[in-house]
Amino acid sequence: MTTTPKPDLPLHLSGNNAPVAEEVTTEQAEVIGVIPEELTGTYYRNGPNPRAGWSPHYFAGDGMVHAVALDGGRARWYRNRYVRTPLYACPGQSRFALAFDQTTGQVDYRVTTANTHVVAHAGRLLTLEEGGFPYEITPELATVGPFTFDGALHTPMTAHPKICPRTGELLFFGVRLRPPYLTYYRAAPTGELLHAQVVRIPRATMMHDFAITETSVVFMDLPVVFDPVAAAGGMPWRWDDGHGARFGVLGREGGDVRWFDVEPCYVWHTMNAFEADGVLTVTGTRVPTLWRAGSDDIGGGLPRLHQWRLNLSTGAVAEQPLDDATVEYPRVADAEIGQRHRFGYVTSFSLDAEPEYSTIYKYDLTDGASRRMHRLPAGHTCGEAVFVPRHNASRDDDGYLMTFAHDRANDTSYLTILDATDLTARPLAQIHLPVRVPAGFHGNWVPSR
Repeated sequence: MTTTPKPDLPLHLSGNNAPVAEEVTTEQAEVIGVIPEELTGTYYRNGPNPRAGWSPHYFAGDGMVHAVALDGGRARWYRNRYVRTPLYACPGQSRFALAFDQTTGQVDYRVTTANTHVVAHAGRLLTLEEGGFPYEITPELATVGPFTFDGALHTPMTAHPKICPRTGELLFFGVRLRPPYLTYYRAAPTGELLHAQVVRIPRATMMHDFAITETSVVFMDLPVVFDPVAAAGGMPWRWDDGHGARFGVLGREGGDVRWFDVEPCYVWHTMNAFEADGVLTVTGTRVPTLWRAGSDDIGGGLPRLHQWRLNLSTGAVAEQPLDDATVEYPRVADAEIGQRHRFGYVTSFSLDAEPEYSTIYKYDLTDGASRRMHRLPAGHTCGEAVFVPRHNASRDDDGYLMTFAHDRANDTSYLTILDATDLTARPLAQIHLPVRVPAGFHGNWVPSR
């Protein structure tokens, strides 16, 4: 069976963006190649899957986590499960109607799609979406419930927290739609919240990601702003030329924020950041504009890898594109987060419902962002590639890349495992599933204890 786009469906519900109807568990999988025996753990990937079969926007679908457990060279199981939030219990209902109390003006942050990321920290597995509280799930994908750091979290939590590889701390932020708009947080490796600080910004902006270095965090205050009028139509964000664009640098322990003006743009995701010789370097994917004429306006440019260099002594900013390939979902080895890194990984990006194929790129940032690539076969597409280090890895490409891929001809999916040191080689293993895994957002590999 072939998945073909239906002309009456929007892009976010067409092709492999379409939701799947069932939660399943399978213990049998066809493996092509050899799964490295050292890979013992579970690959998790989150994404939107509207339970009602329809949603007004890609971001509005209910969170569904897909997972494959590996153990000693074999695939133990695949399963997919919804995150049981209040929205799951009310398929098709308005998030704003469920979350907003018109009498008190309060927002219930337990009402969330929990559909963007899944992150392991302090023995917990958290599903994340930037408009609400995290939701904890078990390793087998059962929903535990909202997690608020023992009641210390009073704002939403970003879907892109960062775990410091040196300290084990979890660094994150939350954005509200009313003042105070932005709050920065730091949590201990054991999960207790250590620090919370309000960061003053003039209005609510769609701050999706941020970056960290060994000493600082970097916020991105960009021209996609909250519009309460547009919210009535389901998509509350729009581009505002008058807002400007800037990066804010804050010490990880808190203090004053220093702002650096940058060329107007939007940045969905950062690859990494680091400080060296008085310069803070941020690498990420940049689009020139986003939703200038509303949520249907996707003609503001496609994302490309970009770099910003903030001179901490003079306040000057130098920025440059690193490549002209259209890419998204940048990742580095977790051990290099906040450090000077050599390699980064991204996936080709398309606005088509059925791209011809996907390409995974490996950039070497020490020699002018040269790249190697792995092109999937025609009719095969994939999402974010997650780096998994080899045991006792010697550098930040000494490991594997994992991602779910979709085979359009058979309308089924597989987990592909690549050798990160040689992307031109054939996959080490493909774990073929008897079901389709829809295109989604972000995920992680969680090794077994």
